[in-house]
Amino acid sequence: MDGKVVIITGGAGGIGGATARLLTQRGAKVAIADIAFEAARTLAGELPGALAIELDLERQDSIEAMIADTVTHFGRLDVLHNNAALLGPDIARNDNDVESMDLALWDRTYAVNVRGTMIGCRAALPHLRETRGNIVNTVSNLALQGHIIQAAYSSSKAAIIQMTRAIAASHGIHGVRCNAVAPGMTMTPALREAFPPPLREAVEGETLRDQLGEPEDIAEAAAFLASDAARNITGQVLVCDGGCASHVPGIAPFRAFFAGEHA
Repeated sequence: MDGKVVIITGGAGGIGGATARLLTQRGAKVAIADIAFEAARTLAGELPGALAIELDLERQDSIEAMIADTVTHFGRLDVLHNNAALLGPDIARNDNDVESMDLALWDRTYAVNVRGTMIGCRAALPHLRETRGNIVNTVSNLALQGHIIQAAYSSSKAAIIQMTRAIAASHGIHGVRCNAVAPGMTMTPALREAFPPPLREAVEGETLRDQLGEPEDIAEAAAFLASDAARNITGQVLVCDGGCASHVPGIAPFRAFFAGEHA
């Protein structure tokens, strides 16, 4: 990543911050874009050459300014990592099934996650053509599976998966790749606040590893997709969920049963 310029939206959060640190270690110049501007500025102060940008994904002018300010500051753009999403603790607690869905929450989720991502991609693509750069979108394993909660969040992330494929198909001929990384439940500070231990333990029981993922695990996946090592990969979704989406439902009770049988 030496000399590459990367924008990370939601760059001051758990996964975004881990990705900013990792890419800086690998030689990239990072623009940390976040609605939490003070947190972005603090992190940027810790990383050599980083730039903090205040970003509101509900505002087209804010998104377009993020792209323009990054190119003005660094002179180029190589990677847009659309990592930000509407997913605070209060949002997560109110994002349930479709029948009980508050329409304002649904509309805002799509405005931030889908429309905001599209505007960022649209503004970045002319610059990415010049550098033969790429886009990495953060989605979710919930975009690939049904659940009884987070109908707005999961369906918005599924829309971004299709957007990822559309961009890859229409801009690959111009040298621009577009991929997505799909985390499972990841132990960020926001997740610890939004999901109590019993819910985290239920997901951990379905994980094929011995623990839930950490932000650094997702950062490694995003960094790979952003790098030239992934030059032949485009239009793909890299699931990084500890194997949760790879097996039949209910593996946890089966484990417990057979563990007891062989005790």
